[in-house]
Amino acid sequence: MAFKTPADLQYAKTHEWIRIEGDEATIGISDYAQDALGDVVYVELPDVGTTFETGDAFGAIESVKAASEVYMPVAGEVVATNDAVVNSPELLNSEPYDGAWLIKIKVAEGVGALMSAEAYEKFVDEIKH
Repeated sequence: MAFKTPADLQYAKTHEWIRIEGDEATIGISDYAQDALGDVVYVELPDVGTTFETGDAFGAIESVKAASEVYMPVAGEVVATNDAVVNSPELLNSEPYDGAWLIKIKVAEGVGALMSAEAYEKFVDEIKH
């Protein structure tokens, strides 16, 4: 199966995507990640105002197959959480890049360690084989 990997996003090796707009960024999980998890049944997100370092776990996603933590691709402070995905976790399966973003942050640092869509596709291809 081919996974959607929008070129306007950047990706982390832990399968989060990030859209950076100025000093703010929106974070979610990749199409590959939601497919690997299966049917998502629960999403836990942090409180607005919480600060995280790059690599910190900021939330949890549970599916019928597994529970998984979600990690910060960059350091920053949470400025918004997506109530829609908390109330309807299945959105992660149908709209991983649109309606199912997880958090918005004010970026502190760490942007240099991210992958382009092309690099992320190669990374996923290598771990699948």
